[in-house]
Amino acid sequence: MEYRHLGSSGLKVSAISYGNWLTHGSQVEAEQATKCVKAALDAGITTFDTADVYARTKAESVLGKALKGQRRESLEILTKVYWPTGEGPNDSGLSRKHIMESINGSLKRLRTDYVDLYQCHRYDQATPLEETMEALADVVRQGKALYIGVSEWTADQLRAGHALARELRIPFVSNQPQYNMLWRIIEADVVPTSRELGIGQVVYSPMAQGVLTGKYLPGEPAPEGSRGTDTKGGQAMISRWLDNQALLERVQDLTAIAHDEGLTMGQLALAWVLANDNVSSAIAGASRPKQILESAAAAGHPLSDDNLGRIDEVLGDVVNHDASLVGKASPEKRPT
Repeated sequence: MEYRHLGSSGLKVSAISYGNWLTHGSQVEAEQATKCVKAALDAGITTFDTADVYARTKAESVLGKALKGQRRESLEILTKVYWPTGEGPNDSGLSRKHIMESINGSLKRLRTDYVDLYQCHRYDQATPLEETMEALADVVRQGKALYIGVSEWTADQLRAGHALARELRIPFVSNQPQYNMLWRIIEADVVPTSRELGIGQVVYSPMAQGVLTGKYLPGEPAPEGSRGTDTKGGQAMISRWLDNQALLERVQDLTAIAHDEGLTMGQLALAWVLANDNVSSAIAGASRPKQILESAAAAGHPLSDDNLGRIDEVLGDVVNHDASLVGKASPEKRPT
């Protein structure tokens, strides 16, 4: 496993991190989820990403149970706050009340005294940024989080949040955007701003919800049991890729490049993401141990410049570069 600094901080994370958005507590039973976590640990993965809203808080509980007995100092546990976790008017957003109550709930479910990284799951237009950052500063000072980060913030939002974090003397070190060969909208503004500020990317959906594994064939139905047939949430997220037959055809044309690199298609997708020097870690999920072991093997495999160029030539105009979509057109608009 390769380990990288999270932004310009001293914290190191595994280049492949384990995420449990659509698996723990929803698609995968707790026993199987625990096997996947153990496989991740065996592969050298030390970074585990979750959120209070995943599976209506169950994902955190399953992850906490799966990590029980592990040396806490050897792990980096990441979680998030923003989306609704209850029916009350203050059960969502980035108000001081919701942040303080949410961190306590997350720590209890995760069975830990602190998280390594506490992330704002989206930007809250309804709460003053000063209130949010001051609450996060208190979370850090209370020892409940070591670093803070965000997810799907624009370049301007990152700059404003980072400025306040510096005033409050708290480490704002990361952003969690969607990023993959097909969805490159962070490259125009978010990545350059992040490099300037010392913020690293912990990216989700590096395989475009599985489309970049090549298992979805043009003109054919989605494989049974895949995310393309999952009615619990995954299907809605992946449909925008599956409805584009030209895109699916281009993805199939990547198989020769993967073969030349000695990688599976999924590993090629992960290696491509990790070729960006602003990416600290790529999040990979798994419903079976074999999947996370395969993903972990992509770490530390640099792609040749020639093959990076070939990937761009193959995908051509199916790649989305529209920077205006940051935080607006994410497939993770409302996790369940």
